[in-house]
Amino acid sequence: MQATRKIIHVDMDAFFAAVEQRDDPKLKGKPVIVGGLPNSRGVVATCSYEARKYGIHSAMPSSIAKRKCPHAIFIKTNMEKYRAVSKQIMQIFLSFTDLVEPLALDEAYLDVTENKVGINSATLIAKQIKKRIFAETKLTASAGVSYNKFLAKVASGYQKPNGLTVVTPENADAFIDNIPIGDFFGVGKVTEEKFLQLGVKNGKDLRQLSEETLIREFQERGRTLYQNVRGVDERRVNPNRKRKSLGKETTLRENISNIHDMLPIIERLSENVSERLQAQQLVGKCIVVKVKFADFSQRTRRMTLDNYTNDKTTIFHYAEKLLHEFNLEDQSVRLLGVTTTELASAQTSRRKKANIKVYEQLKLF
Repeated sequence: MQATRKIIHVDMDAFFAAVEQRDDPKLKGKPVIVGGLPNSRGVVATCSYEARKYGIHSAMPSSIAKRKCPHAIFIKTNMEKYRAVSKQIMQIFLSFTDLVEPLALDEAYLDVTENKVGINSATLIAKQIKKRIFAETKLTASAGVSYNKFLAKVASGYQKPNGLTVVTPENADAFIDNIPIGDFFGVGKVTEEKFLQLGVKNGKDLRQLSEETLIREFQERGRTLYQNVRGVDERRVNPNRKRKSLGKETTLRENISNIHDMLPIIERLSENVSERLQAQQLVGKCIVVKVKFADFSQRTRRMTLDNYTNDKTTIFHYAEKLLHEFNLEDQSVRLLGVTTTELASAQTSRRKKANIKVYEQLKLF
């Protein structure tokens, strides 16, 4: 256990919706949904806490969100505005430490073991960061403070919004005991169901399983779970981390076998992937579609494109083609996923494209 590191995970509260409420005072205190409009096949990117009371959450089809909260206010995403605010927030982080690892526009890890302000307490630094974010952007953030990334990230999700949760080496076991099994990294809906069948509801139950059992049931993910539930996570905060892939998958409420019923889901997943790529100013060159069947077997199909893209229409176009390659007649499907790989910076991609055009022009002479 590495008790010497001081890690902060900062997560903005309902970021997109909070920016919209800040910029339009009429929206304050109202259920705001940012993402696709309700008369489209779009999905919720994020929503205000007032909307979450109605059971609305990110990636939910906007049409369903409208049914759950008919008086909700829908606003189309404005990524340019959110990126500008995110840049402000990242500059605040960098004024405390150079070891900042952004995960998205609205969250990041910070290693403040050694920092620019000469404060020994990571808790005090987290308080200062939250105070500065509000002073400069009028937005609130929640923070988790601990000695590793796993605990800091889980902690930031507690006491939202505008929360601050500290997990020390001394109280780590008690904190982990109460973490719901679904909140552990790598535990999705299907894995959570499997754990519940084993009688594992929280961290305390998970700690009773041997490493051999976890690895046998969940492969390498089981090894990580065995370490995390014991408060161990040796990953470093990496300011130069490059994503290898970005995707979204969903476990269906009911198994389906008609491909026409799957296409709207693939379209929503493609839109979600597109929005996340644009939010992180990334583009991808390979599209992957994943299908998991009722017997839990799974297959993937992939296609490498001629050009990089983060356009939702393009991603869906190729994802639809790939779905048709599965030959899904009379096969019951329980999960669908869309992923982009071979990622690059959108700016780098544009420069490469410009260089290719110049080269082609030179070949004419």
